[in-house]
Amino acid sequence: MFVDRAVVFTKGGDGGSGCSSFRREKYIPMGGPDGGDGGRGGSVILIAMPDADSLAEVGQKKHWRADCGERGGSANCTGSDAKDMIIHVPPGTLVYDRDRGNLLKDLVSPGDTVIIAKGGKGGRGNRSFATSINRAPRIFTPGETGEERWVMLELKAIADVGLVGLPNAGKSTLLSRLSRATPEIADYPFTTKHPNLGMVLMGHDHGFVLADLPGLIEGANEGVGLGHEFLRHVERTKVLVHLVEPLPMDGSDPLENYRVVKNELMLHGKGIEAKPELIVVSKSEIPESVEVREQLEKETGAQVFSISAVTGQGLHTLVSRIVETLGVLKTTSTT
Repeated sequence: MFVDRAVVFTKGGDGGSGCSSFRREKYIPMGGPDGGDGGRGGSVILIAMPDADSLAEVGQKKHWRADCGERGGSANCTGSDAKDMIIHVPPGTLVYDRDRGNLLKDLVSPGDTVIIAKGGKGGRGNRSFATSINRAPRIFTPGETGEERWVMLELKAIADVGLVGLPNAGKSTLLSRLSRATPEIADYPFTTKHPNLGMVLMGHDHGFVLADLPGLIEGANEGVGLGHEFLRHVERTKVLVHLVEPLPMDGSDPLENYRVVKNELMLHGKGIEAKPELIVVSKSEIPESVEVREQLEKETGAQVFSISAVTGQGLHTLVSRIVETLGVLKTTSTT
């Protein structure tokens, strides 16, 4: 099951208490203090791993507690440090402090880490309190309490290119034709309830990650349907491919459908409105596709691509333009 949001409680382990002890050996009447320090408590650490693709496993367990440090012992024995608790999350996970609302870390790349609940330090044994004046201290300190925090994890899919459009516009079909991804495909809306990612290869040197983003409907920016859940995944993409169906099953106007999705993206903001957009009309094998493409070109003043996921017409041209657009963005960002 795909889960892109989870709220969990985390607590670092408490530090082990120090020890109050005195050396007791035959023929050594004044052995002195020998109580060791306590061990450090374990921390709760998040790490982004490329093989993780959902927050389902993290969300199934609501409380994550690291082990406590070991108590110090006699004969100057220091307690063992507890092992850290490592939690694997997908790259693209944002980590928030639930109560304060601030962002702790954006785990964008594989290997990124953040300590969300630090373990407590171990307490001091009475050996560490010995001085030239107080040679037989009996005091020791308990270990520090580990940090505890409720955290909210939010996953935003990381993809170079995002497919957007109304439900049942053919995004999943296009993704399956361009990559080895196997999204659910059916002839009814909202078959896609979470992003599906696929790697599109073009020769040996070029490739990009393509995301089939769930369909948007009017009012999505206000949370209608699953608007907020869908739109946040668009924020990470670099290029948008806006897919328009020329002959919708519900008899709606293709141009108006394009305007609806475009308007929702604009209203959501957060940089989405500034992303490069490639407009694509699907089902080029039917006559209505040509008319819709010409109308969109007239309205937007931009080149509109025509493809067919059935015959494969126009797919190579579309992929080439996507690679070209990503190359321009990469060049611009490095200059």
